[in-house]
Amino acid sequence: MRALPKMVKVETKLFLRDAATVTFGVLFPTGLLLGLGAIPTLRESSPETGGLRSIDVWAPTALVFGMVMIAVQHVPTVIATYRERGILRRLSTTPAHPRNVLLAQMIVAFASAVVAAALMIFLAWAVLDIAPPERPLEFVVAFVVGYAALLGLGMVSAAMARTSSAANQIGTVMFVALMFFGGAFLPRVLMPDVLREVGEFIPPGLQALTAAWSAEAGEITATAGGQAFWLQIAIMAGVAMITSAIAAKRFRWE
Repeated sequence: MRALPKMVKVETKLFLRDAATVTFGVLFPTGLLLGLGAIPTLRESSPETGGLRSIDVWAPTALVFGMVMIAVQHVPTVIATYRERGILRRLSTTPAHPRNVLLAQMIVAFASAVVAAALMIFLAWAVLDIAPPERPLEFVVAFVVGYAALLGLGMVSAAMARTSSAANQIGTVMFVALMFFGGAFLPRVLMPDVLREVGEFIPPGLQALTAAWSAEAGEITATAGGQAFWLQIAIMAGVAMITSAIAAKRFRWE
């Protein structure tokens, strides 16, 4: 484990050199929210959103952009690239075991998601007057567990994809599917109940994030028979454990 800090340092440098991931994974959620916030109609309260502004209800979805981008596209592609180039195989013959590379990747990925979330929450409050999460502890739990579920999906992709190209293609498909249920293409408040109910079982558990951020927004986006907050957290934790177990069983170093 002594090699892990060095691996984290190396992976952090490599991550920061990846302009596309930094832009779309860390900066884009904030830029997207601020850009939408510049539209006057989205800053006006609406009866359809219970008197809240559309931008208030949609804010957690912007956060999910960065979480999904990093967990299911960046991490699997990097790991598949290392495997494809024989880096993981060569590391297995050194004191720096390849598992340290995986741990470093997950640490850097989580740290980058936290930075993206902190940046977005702060600027959303400072520029758009969107209140920070009302229930910060529950929001942190929803964020961490939801991200773990996303990362579990990403690691399954990393375990099964033979090449970086395949990992990128799988990640793109998952990104589109996850963002659809996350309300990126059609706001959850406008979705049919059946799609919103399905979305409660889809990582990262946007309904739980929304409810922890704003109780009013959570009531608007919830379905009549929606899952309770802690039940949603338990579902996301179950997804994280199941996908992690599958990834561990199927993972190959070369």
